[in-house]
Amino acid sequence: MTEIQKRLFELQDEKYRDFQVKLIPTVDPATVIGVRTPELRKLAKELSKRDDIDAFLETLPHDHFDENQLHAFILSDMKDYMKCMAGVCSFLPFIDNWATCDQLSPKVFGKNKADLLVHINKWLRSDETYAIRFAAGMLMEHFLDDDFDIKYPEMVAAIESDEYYVNMMRAWYFATALAKQYDRVISFIEEKRLDKWTHNKTIQKSVESYRISPEQKTYLKSLKIK
Repeated sequence: MTEIQKRLFELQDEKYRDFQVKLIPTVDPATVIGVRTPELRKLAKELSKRDDIDAFLETLPHDHFDENQLHAFILSDMKDYMKCMAGVCSFLPFIDNWATCDQLSPKVFGKNKADLLVHINKWLRSDETYAIRFAAGMLMEHFLDDDFDIKYPEMVAAIESDEYYVNMMRAWYFATALAKQYDRVISFIEEKRLDKWTHNKTIQKSVESYRISPEQKTYLKSLKIK
């Protein structure tokens, strides 16, 4: 057992592990240690200061789900954009669940959006479920406010996938887009630009959102595909 694995097992919460296993069905339960997120974040901050942390980041695949979570948190706090992006590109092929994918959210990406878009376009053409999910997540996180352009929801609408975890992210993206750019993206729902499942899931998530007005919710419900 490596030093980092020993640290993780010292932080193990078995009840939390049993709860967590139910939420990540794509992960082998035997690989889940059960470390709570605040403890992982704290450990990531500590380890990121070490000169030898690259050895951990370059040793892929990891043996445990919690190591992947730790890896995602370390990358998310990196200040050097080029190093962070290289790390993300190396790590993405080894992500096998929605939780690690969604925890990976480098703050430094927000300051390098032009280059980020180049990578997003590449990830969207990937045949890897979580590379596609991550790309759509980055469009949701970084390109729905001042940098919004109609070409971005076009990119998400154009994704063709039978993968549940890809289409759930697409629905999440459009529900968030409706909350932030309602007038500019409502046509995607009105014109039924999405597959039936994603279309209806978008409406469901929008109706559950406090950022959508009651009038908008009523209208969206009328657009549900039966």
